[in-house]
Amino acid sequence: MWRRCLLSGMAVWLAATTPALAFIAYVSNEKSNTVSVIDTDKWTVIATIKVGQRPRGIEFTRNGKFVLVAVGDDDKIEVIDTATRQVVDSLPSGPDPELFTQDAAGKTLYVANENDNTVTIIDLENRVRLGDIQVGVEPEGMAISPDGKILINTSETTNMAHFIDTATRQIVANVLVDARPRFAEFKRDNSELWVSSEIGGTVSIIDPVKRTITGKIEFNIPGLRREAIQPVGIAITRDGKTGFIALGPANRVAVVDATTHAVTKYLLVGQRVWHMAFTPDEKYLLVTNGVSNDVSVIDVSAQKVIKTIQVGELPWGITFAQP
Repeated sequence: MWRRCLLSGMAVWLAATTPALAFIAYVSNEKSNTVSVIDTDKWTVIATIKVGQRPRGIEFTRNGKFVLVAVGDDDKIEVIDTATRQVVDSLPSGPDPELFTQDAAGKTLYVANENDNTVTIIDLENRVRLGDIQVGVEPEGMAISPDGKILINTSETTNMAHFIDTATRQIVANVLVDARPRFAEFKRDNSELWVSSEIGGTVSIIDPVKRTITGKIEFNIPGLRREAIQPVGIAITRDGKTGFIALGPANRVAVVDATTHAVTKYLLVGQRVWHMAFTPDEKYLLVTNGVSNDVSVIDVSAQKVIKTIQVGELPWGITFAQP
């Protein structure tokens, strides 16, 4: 009896003293030319990595071993080894790379190059450039469909979402959206594509099969002029029920019922909120605030901001390794 009690007590003690597995976030700081590394167990910056000029788009490789960061003024994608937290290589892109996305296997990278109106295709295994796809003016947003067959690029000046066949690498459709589209995000079941329009002040809901707009999410914040509400980053929960939209200089994140597309809440965050990423367990959503130089932590279930973390100057992008 005493032995069972002792073993039970030890198990409780071990459970209480063993730290929870912390998720690690990487944040690109556009002005300070650094990447901040955040430990989500301590909610603090545990490392700062010096990178090239004007880092923006940032993403883990599918195997979690590297972080890719677009350094726009250096016209390349830098590769950070997550074991050493050092830049170990770079990938060729076009001029001024901004956002990018990978195929599901993590073998191919697609990069939007803002200054030459192209999407560059990069072989990640051999780290070589395979070619370019001509798109609209000032390409930025990048997303790939859940089945990997369609690549989306948004062009800020052309005001379009371009549908690109990943097999033929040809544009197969163009959908006109509101002014200055910045970001694109698919629902996991491929039922909808959301595209944010910064100057238009809306998020377009697109049917990926019919390639038509089926609705728009609009925003109304008492006390703010409409032109101050500028949607950029988008995150949708895996179950497709809730969306979060960063509203730029409105300093808020909109919470959206992803079924009805109604805004249910506005969360006050830092100044000029840009992009966001869920922790892999989706308990938290971290958002970058460019002007206040910090990251806000949102409790997803409570829909409440619980923490602010100071990072570098002009934080822009954020990424977690996904399971």
